[in-house]
Amino acid sequence: STKLCMTRDINSYNAFGILPTYDVQGTSLAVSTAQSFTVPDNYPNWIAIFTYTPGANIWVSFTTTATVAGSSVASLTSVLNPSARQVKGGDTISVITGDATAPFVCVEFQIIAPYQN
Repeated sequence: STKLCMTRDINSYNAFGILPTYDVQGTSLAVSTAQSFTVPDNYPNWIAIFTYTPGANIWVSFTTTATVAGSSVASLTSVLNPSARQVKGGDTISVITGDATAPFVCVEFQIIAPYQN
């Protein structure tokens, strides 16, 4: 597993240049079929960094089975194409798409210091 370590730019400020990690999971998605990732549990605190097929609409839930949003305003438990989130070891992350193009989703896990939730 890889500890999140922000690289420094030429002025010695933190930059979002992350180290490669060995904790990577990915899958292609069938339309309206939820799948899930499990956060590694060998450390308690992680950041999950997501990448998607360009143009894909991937809904991600950190609390329940992901669902595709409807066509009217409503409260949601899934978010569209998040870039990164803090998660706990052993958590389940659910993903789903309404796209019929079998988009791909990938998540990289980096170890981080403890945080408050």
